[in-house]
Amino acid sequence: MFDRPRKTFARFLTATRAEPARDPERRPHNLFEAAAVYVSARAEDDQDRIDEATGWVSPEALSFGVSELACRAVVALARERDESPRTVARALLGLPAA
Repeated sequence: MFDRPRKTFARFLTATRAEPARDPERRPHNLFEAAAVYVSARAEDDQDRIDEATGWVSPEALSFGVSELACRAVVALARERDESPRTVARALLGLPAA
């Protein structure tokens, strides 16, 4: 009676587990790694690396990673400048002080 759901769940787990990559260059990338490569490639105008990073994770995951990176960068700059994150964010975007 309970054997079928157990087998189905076991198959699901097996299918969703990532196999360990044998080649370090072909290992799966996480969303933060993709975001870091994507943002740095955008800053350097490197279209090949931009395209590569966009293929590593889903667009939603990349968007989340880029957003998290932006938050962390603004907080780090705010601490370094001894300013509020709001002031730093507006300055980075070229907006007038609020």
